[in-house]
Amino acid sequence: MRIAVSMWSLVTEAKRGGIDAPDFVRYAAGIGAQGAELLDVFWTDQEREFEEVESAVRETGLPVSAYAIGNDLVQTDAVDRADQVQSIRDGIDMARRLGTPRLRIFSGSEKDGVTAEDGVGWIVEGLRSVAPYAEEQGVTLVLENHGLFAGRADQVRRIIESVGSPALRANLDTGNFLLVNQDPVEAVRELAPLAAYVHLKDFRRLPPGAESAEAYTGIDGTRYEGTVIGEGDVDLPGVLSALEAAGYDGWLSIEYEGTGEPRAGLEGSLRNTETLLGAVRG
Repeated sequence: MRIAVSMWSLVTEAKRGGIDAPDFVRYAAGIGAQGAELLDVFWTDQEREFEEVESAVRETGLPVSAYAIGNDLVQTDAVDRADQVQSIRDGIDMARRLGTPRLRIFSGSEKDGVTAEDGVGWIVEGLRSVAPYAEEQGVTLVLENHGLFAGRADQVRRIIESVGSPALRANLDTGNFLLVNQDPVEAVRELAPLAAYVHLKDFRRLPPGAESAEAYTGIDGTRYEGTVIGEGDVDLPGVLSALEAAGYDGWLSIEYEGTGEPRAGLEGSLRNTETLLGAVRG
């Protein structure tokens, strides 16, 4: 397993213009990461920055571990659903240009008046329509466990099996499982055979009434706060052991969502992940 860092970890800095994609590749190399995960949301001048990312990758030798888009296939209008499928096709093209065979995608968000049956149906329909193009281009779509329609391991597995394409696999986000009341280790054991990418994320449960500017609320009302890897409630040694036992040998991409200084949190998470992975390997 190799360790990457996700640019989402520096979302606040990126959104205020403090770091762009080529800068992030160089930063990731400088802190000792083995790969950098890039996201479509951070492009400001895509073609110019793409050329600079190419230069940064050549300079550092650091690969792009995955490219990520923010698609949402749960749309009540067929034209809007087609637009979302096209966004995945565009993401596949960019992933190829960036030299990565992985495109991180989402299923879609719940919406008023949309049943789970309809929502999952649209997700499966959209992914079925775009999966052949991903296969043709040699790109694997990695579906993140996120939201109510694809938050639990069984939901992700159902979607992948319903689509029935080798180009659709799972991105296991270790923190997100807590938000749907699922034990991350059990979820990873269930989905590891279908995993092609992993997001390492750690959350800490907040006590009732605790204040936090960046709290995430689970489906049962429990509130969580992002933390440095290894300092929260996710049993990450158990997660890594489950991946090791399943023979997973892909990327571990750190997604820091804590409330502290982002660079310090990400760098601390990288060091802690290296230690945890070393302990699992013995």
